[in-house]
Amino acid sequence: MVKKILSLFYREYGGLHKAAIILAISSIVSAAFGILRDRLLAGNFGAGESLDIYYAAFKIPDFIYIISLSIISVNALIPFFLEKAAVSGEQAKKFLDETLAFFLLTMFFLAAGAYFLIPALSGLVAPGFSENAKSEFVVLARILLLSPIFLGLSNLVSSVIQSHNRFIIYALSPVFYNLGIIFGIIFLFPRFGLAGIVSGVAIGAAAHLAVQIPAVIRLGFFPWPARKINLKETWKVAALSFPRSLGLGLNQVILIFITASASLLSAGSIAVFNLSFNLQSVPLAVIGMSYSVAAFPTLAKLFANNKKKEFLEQATIAVRQIIFWSIAASALLIVLRAQIVRVVFGSGHFGWQDTRLTAAAMALFAFSITAQSIIVVFTRAFYASGKTWKPLMINAASAVFIIGMTPVFISLIKNHYFLSSFFEIALRVGDVGGSDMLALPLVFSLGMIINSILLFILFQKEFGDIWCSARKTFFEVLGASLLMGIAAYFSLNFLDNIFDINTFAGIFSQGLLSALIGGLVWCGVLKALKNKELEEITNAIFAKFWKTQVIAPEPETLDRQ
Repeated sequence: MVKKILSLFYREYGGLHKAAIILAISSIVSAAFGILRDRLLAGNFGAGESLDIYYAAFKIPDFIYIISLSIISVNALIPFFLEKAAVSGEQAKKFLDETLAFFLLTMFFLAAGAYFLIPALSGLVAPGFSENAKSEFVVLARILLLSPIFLGLSNLVSSVIQSHNRFIIYALSPVFYNLGIIFGIIFLFPRFGLAGIVSGVAIGAAAHLAVQIPAVIRLGFFPWPARKINLKETWKVAALSFPRSLGLGLNQVILIFITASASLLSAGSIAVFNLSFNLQSVPLAVIGMSYSVAAFPTLAKLFANNKKKEFLEQATIAVRQIIFWSIAASALLIVLRAQIVRVVFGSGHFGWQDTRLTAAAMALFAFSITAQSIIVVFTRAFYASGKTWKPLMINAASAVFIIGMTPVFISLIKNHYFLSSFFEIALRVGDVGGSDMLALPLVFSLGMIINSILLFILFQKEFGDIWCSARKTFFEVLGASLLMGIAAYFSLNFLDNIFDINTFAGIFSQGLLSALIGGLVWCGVLKALKNKELEEITNAIFAKFWKTQVIAPEPETLDRQ
């Protein structure tokens, strides 16, 4: 029995749908622990100053982590690793050892420098914090500097695991990361306060690495720091990684700017933004990341073998499946926003006003879930083709828009009665204090939508027409999702008279049954339209992907992935 379980974890999974389903299931498990983590945080603190400090403390360590991706980006390491492995296992191992040594050396200087600069940077990240809040921010941010080191090492190990399509082990690591944070909340927080929770974050980052080590040992590629570093090789990796890490750096700059802006608004604005952002990230992780991660090795292989037509077809399949799932997810999040937030966060110090504001913010994020998912898959497609600078320029334009328009939208919602009234009525936050923070998720979503449209246009120009294949899917799913949303909305109103929505069981049952009724309508409409994606995913599920034979790794056949 133990051998069978281990063989499942270490098995190689091929095929976009099978791999994506594996990753999606793992993402759901990870998301469940992430939701539990956020529920514990919300219940202990509510949307207030303490949670604002906690989330703000991540920004500088996160930025350090993004810089480290110039060395250990999975997207860059996989092609180089497979190129070396095609020559010999020794070459691949030597490459990993040299990369590890360069990473450790770089991170030592980055973390040491950040440790001393954090007090000076606190005014930049959170200018609205009091002096006491800034002092606590400094302590937490310094502890969190351990996280990018462990997560960077985990990325290095993960590049080997993903190269061999061991997707389950790769997808399990976030589960252990969240378990570390939960451990910090339950066991360390009562004794050490917020410092105990961020210590749990560091423990979780170490677990993120540790869970992958047995797999990489089994594959025979456990890295050890080399005494000499081949700077030519490491600079090649850095050159390929730099555009991607710079793009992620732009995203981090956006989040730092939003955090700084939120710190100047009502207490709890940073917490509401992050809690709602984390909720909308669940379908993004399950849908967008699952398909993009599963598609990337095949896309890289096809492009490297000059199979441009197959490359376009594979990207099209991923885009169609993302549209298929993400539009439906957006519709349900918007309609069931209050039920979702109350079920997930409705405990302890997280009150009704916090719930309404978080639900409204999540609804605004939900409008861009499809856009965010498409950005992920297109960025990976460009990366697979080696054209890493092109999506970077679009990310830069999106960042400029979000940063430039954030103060404008805050001012409009604060000072213009018509716009503020529209938001209050549409999102039902008329008597909720601090609703001006809704400008933050609004402008973020608009920036993501603009980003996805520009990437879509650029992809078509570079690789061929993808809209003709995706157009039918888009309109079929959009229509079905609208009908699903209407069905779920009227179900909520009907079930409101049946269940006691002042209890957890009542609100959970109301939301679940409404979602099921809406889902049945959605499936029925798509079935009637003979939707291609519904047939594909049904076939993938009934193919019993978990019973497919183990495929022996053949890295020697691939020079890029």
